[in-house]
Amino acid sequence: MKKIFLSLIILSVALTSCKKFLEEKTNGLLTPDNYYNNSQQIRAAVNGAYLGLNSPFITTIGVAVSPVFSLEYITGYCQRPRPSGNEDNQFIQLGGIDNANSSLETWWTSSYYPIENCNSIIANVGNSTVVNATTRDNFLAEAYFLRAYYYFQLVRLFGSVPLKTTPTTDLNDTQLSRAPVESIYNQIVSDLTTAEKAGLNWTDKTGHVSKGAIKALLAKVYITMAGYPLNKGQEYYQKAYDEANQVIQSGQFSLFTNYADLRNPANYNSGEHIFMIQHDENTIPNIMHFTLMPYPELPISIQPSYSGAMAPAGSFYNSYAAGDKRVAEENFYYTQHGQYGNPSNIIKLPMPYIYKYWNDQAEISGRDGSNFPLIRYADVLLLCAEASASLNGGTTSDPIAVASYNKVHQRAFPTAAAASTIALDDVLKERYWELAFEFQTWFDMQRTRKAFDVDNNKIVNIIGYKAPMHNRAFAETDLLWPIPLTEIQKDPNLSK
Repeated sequence: MKKIFLSLIILSVALTSCKKFLEEKTNGLLTPDNYYNNSQQIRAAVNGAYLGLNSPFITTIGVAVSPVFSLEYITGYCQRPRPSGNEDNQFIQLGGIDNANSSLETWWTSSYYPIENCNSIIANVGNSTVVNATTRDNFLAEAYFLRAYYYFQLVRLFGSVPLKTTPTTDLNDTQLSRAPVESIYNQIVSDLTTAEKAGLNWTDKTGHVSKGAIKALLAKVYITMAGYPLNKGQEYYQKAYDEANQVIQSGQFSLFTNYADLRNPANYNSGEHIFMIQHDENTIPNIMHFTLMPYPELPISIQPSYSGAMAPAGSFYNSYAAGDKRVAEENFYYTQHGQYGNPSNIIKLPMPYIYKYWNDQAEISGRDGSNFPLIRYADVLLLCAEASASLNGGTTSDPIAVASYNKVHQRAFPTAAAASTIALDDVLKERYWELAFEFQTWFDMQRTRKAFDVDNNKIVNIIGYKAPMHNRAFAETDLLWPIPLTEIQKDPNLSK
C-alpha cells in the first residue's frame, strides 16, 4: 500500500473524470499545500476520486479481459465464450482463488487509490475558505460518499481490510493492520450520513453524487449489515427499508416503461438511473458493448474481435419464465442479429448473449461512450421489498413493499395480476433476473448466504450449492477473496 498512498498525495489531485465533468489543467509539482486554492482545483480533485469506479472495467490486453467480470464469473451463472486463462478460470470454475490473481490486485488498488484521494480532499477542503460553505459542503459530500462506496466494495470482497481516513504524509504511515469488519461498516455509515447532511439535490444530471445515490447506497449498506457477515438482523432490515422508502417517497425516480430506455443516452443520470459511471468514447470509453459480442467472432459488429467476455449460462437464461419481457429479443438478451453493413441478413448466434449494454452509436464510431449503471431504481424497489419480507418472517403484505415488487415484476409481465402478499424467495429471484450481469448478484448471494437453484427454480443455501458453471459446490471459504499477495509482500501486517 506504500506506493498507493504516497503517489496519490501528489498525483491524484490532478486527475479528472470524464464526460460533462470540468477538466482542470495543472502545471508544476502539486502537493496539498499548493493545491485546493480555488473551486476549479477542488472540483478537479473531486472528479479524480470518481475514476476508481471505472478502474475494474479497464481491459489489459484488449480481448475481453477485465477484473470486473470476476464478479459475475464467481456466481456460476455466467460463462465466458472466449477461452480464458487460469486467472479467470479460478472464478469461472470455482477452482480456488490464488492470492496472486491479478484481478484481486486491481480491485484493491482501484479502491485504495481513490480512497487516498478522498482522504486528501476531506482533510484539505474541510476548513477551506476559498469557496462558500454550500459549495464546500457539496464537494465534501461527494468525497464522503465515494470513500464509503470504495470501502463498501473492499469490505464485501476481502472482509477485514485496513481502514484509513487521513492522508498519508510519510512512509511510517503505510504499514497498516486490518480493521474489524464492523468498524469498516461503521465508517461507511458515518461517511454516508455525513454526506447526506450537505443537502445535495435528489438527482444530478451531470452524474455527480446526489441525495438519491446516498440514500440508495445506505439502503444497500444496511441490508448487507443485516445479513452476512455481521448478522445484525431486524434493526438493520428496518433501516434498509426506511432508506429505500425515502428514495421511493421522494418521487424523483421511476422505472422506464421499456427496457430499451435503459440504454438510451437521453435517459442517463435520470429516471431509473440513480448513479452511473460516466463515460466518453474519446477519453474514457465503456468496454461493455464490444467485450460482450459473440465469440467466435461473427460479422454483426464494426469491431467483433474484442468479444466473448461473458454470456448467461444456459440454465440461468432458461430460468426466466415464458412471457418474461426481459428475455424478449433485444431487451436483456439476444439470440440473433443483422450482419454489420447488411442488416437484412440475420445471423443466428450460437447461444444467448447479453444485450443490456448494446450501443447503436458504438457501431457507427467504433467506440463505446455509454454510461454504466451502478445503482438503478429497480434495485432500490426490490431492496425495499426484500427488507420488508425479511422483517416479517419471510412474507409481507406491507403496501409499499408489495407495490415496489409489483412495479418491477409487472414491467416484465405487463398482464400479470398485482400481488397482495409477496414472499422473500420471490423477491430474491426477481433480483437475479432483473439485475443479472450488472455485477450485483455476487454481493446478494454473499450477504444472504443464498443461491438460486436455477434447475429447480428455488432459493437454496449457498454453502453446498453447485452453480451451473462451477466444478464444485460453494464452501465457506469462497465467500471472501484473499488479500492480494503483492499487498502482503509490501505490508506483512495484512497477513495477520
